[in-house]
Amino acid sequence: MNGRIRKATVPVTAPVTAPPGSRDVVVVGAGPTGLLLAGDLAVAGVPVTLVERRAHGISNLSRAFVLHARTLEQLDARGLADGLEAKGQTLDRLRLFARLTVDLTTLHSRFNHLLVLPQYEVERALERRAVEAGVRFAYDTEVTGLVQDADGVTLRARGSGNAAEELRAAYVVGTDGMRSAVREAVGLPFPGRSAIRSVVLADVRLAERPETLLTVNAVGDAFAFLAPFGDGYHRVIGWHRDRDVADGEPLGLDEVKEITRLALGRDYGMHDARWMSRFHSDERQAPAYRVGRVFLAGDAAHVHTPAGGQGMNTGLQDAANLSWKLAATLDGYAGADLLDTYQSERHPVGRSVLRSSGGIVRLAMAKRPGTLAARALLTTFLDHARPARTRMIGQVTGIGYAYPAPRGAHPLVGRRVPDVALRDGRLYEALRDGRFVLVAPATATRTPARKDRLTVVAWASDRRTSLLVRPDGYAAWAAESATAEETEAALTGALGRD
Repeated sequence: MNGRIRKATVPVTAPVTAPPGSRDVVVVGAGPTGLLLAGDLAVAGVPVTLVERRAHGISNLSRAFVLHARTLEQLDARGLADGLEAKGQTLDRLRLFARLTVDLTTLHSRFNHLLVLPQYEVERALERRAVEAGVRFAYDTEVTGLVQDADGVTLRARGSGNAAEELRAAYVVGTDGMRSAVREAVGLPFPGRSAIRSVVLADVRLAERPETLLTVNAVGDAFAFLAPFGDGYHRVIGWHRDRDVADGEPLGLDEVKEITRLALGRDYGMHDARWMSRFHSDERQAPAYRVGRVFLAGDAAHVHTPAGGQGMNTGLQDAANLSWKLAATLDGYAGADLLDTYQSERHPVGRSVLRSSGGIVRLAMAKRPGTLAARALLTTFLDHARPARTRMIGQVTGIGYAYPAPRGAHPLVGRRVPDVALRDGRLYEALRDGRFVLVAPATATRTPARKDRLTVVAWASDRRTSLLVRPDGYAAWAAESATAEETEAALTGALGRD
């Protein structure tokens, strides 16, 4: 890892006030969401401090194991996807409810598969990028409160040795998980419920190799999931309907084996457990992702069941949506109302993920005859109804989500732009500078300029569409055979004047 991780703190006895025009951002929580967000801001030249209550270190006790296509595209736009693909294993088919097989090779994406990779590998890559970009880290620092005013946010914290500290910033983003101190500090509720109680986790060696890369099934009252770490160990996630005990109850390997046998028909000779625990899975969402100058992202904003492997993916996509908007606002070329679109774009996605992941779990654990019949009917329908199957795959992988577009806008506006061939390279390589990208017809003779805000490229084909792509890979504007004046007006609306 290049660079040295530094602790940036300010004693409460010498409080810091933000000077006029302060551009600092504090991100709270050094999981995948916080690391990507902080790295993006630092790459954009925004001074950013990442606060984490834990000591520095990447834990191997990962719950997330899957990267979906849309997340891989976002990581590709940061130059990280190929390295992560080399460390993980790809899977091009998913099985749901034992009878439904989802073919991912039909995805219109460079990543027409899912990547099986422990969360800690993703965190390592994102941390390395954040350090190299100049993010300041404050580990062993726990948030105790915050105060907002017209000019910024004062974040109160307790550092190592129980010392009181303050950090001053223009904006604060809470990416500090389900028990978010930032969310609590701004008084936001976290309504919802516990969807699954007493889920068992174990990292074990297997005497018998599973037939598939990811092994998952539910039978009667039991559910089990197996995924490889890549170091000889497998993560086991299991649940039994009749074992509703507290998270702190002791857990033995025999119980893990029994649940696995019930759900999968065998326990694959589990042995040498290096770690075991229980947890409960909640379904919750904050009613707002923004309160003044404070934002929430990832598990601080929404949590749901692990079905479909969408948790870490949704958080990373939250970060990709918010980071460029904060940078644009702080750089002064976007109005403050741009930050309101974070709520209008990402809150509906979080709600949709909550419903879809919960629905998968309820159908997988169906027991009543009516629910079993509904599951069979849905499976048959998805097997034969291609548009419905495409929508379902788009939701799980993230590539099917689109954002609201103005009335009368080109059909591409608000939609994810897939990686396309350019005259020199491809789109997601052009996005790596964190700028807007204007994809212009190859015959265009006038090249608009916006200092460090815009990259101009040309289609590899003779396509006549002019397409302005946001830094997060969604279309901001598009037009067929646009005039120079129309293009200039669109750029002024998105990026201000040169």
